[in-house]
Amino acid sequence: MTTRLPRIQGDPPNPVSFRTENYGAGTVFPERSQPWGELNYALIGVCEFDVQGVRYLSPPHYAIWLPPDTVHSAHNKHDLRYVTVYVERALCADLPDALSTLSITPLLKAILADFAARDVTVPETTEDLRLAQVLVDQIRLAPRCENYLPLSDDPLLGPVLSALQVDPGNRHSLAEWARRMGTTERTLSRRCQTDLGLSFNEWRQRLKLVAALSMVEAGEPVQRIASELGYSNASAFIAMFRRMTGTSPTQMR
Repeated sequence: MTTRLPRIQGDPPNPVSFRTENYGAGTVFPERSQPWGELNYALIGVCEFDVQGVRYLSPPHYAIWLPPDTVHSAHNKHDLRYVTVYVERALCADLPDALSTLSITPLLKAILADFAARDVTVPETTEDLRLAQVLVDQIRLAPRCENYLPLSDDPLLGPVLSALQVDPGNRHSLAEWARRMGTTERTLSRRCQTDLGLSFNEWRQRLKLVAALSMVEAGEPVQRIASELGYSNASAFIAMFRRMTGTSPTQMR
């Protein structure tokens, strides 16, 4: 069953506000834009954003930052527990000016958890306003890339990423790929950081999650998914999946 939520109305946050909600599988967030910035962060599950036809994934540990006036829609195929931080336009001047996938820092995560535990939606005390400013600083400092699974047209790196997309279970190390491409591991590693903003291993982990989500949704047995993604056993795959999404493949299904 699909649930369509109404567009969010109301005034901009004052100056930062927070919302933590549970959304059932099949929830659709209609296309909209807002005059404030948004940090969108999944505690459990995965949310999918669409911005001008480009798909962005938002699993746990990685947030989607939407600058003010970004036209976007979103949906979640499975149950989702989600945090949204609204940041007024004036505070967004030093924050990313384009949609970005941000790596959630432990401090940012701890501040959000503290506000949620105390049911703080709008910071009012001096102490909470200071925490909110630290949170905004953490958004500014968070490692970021343009997409959850960025790609590259680099002549050395591009073919490697393309081959892995065809076969996410490929277990060749970066050193082995470098030999195949006639270059050094150091060169390939440097191009990963330059072009992707990620290490080779982190990019491959994200690829495995994207592939796993599709197979879980299709009803594939967990053992088969683990094997196709190059895991020696289902337990290792389940541990990765739980770490990346906050839940197990069976629970998500």
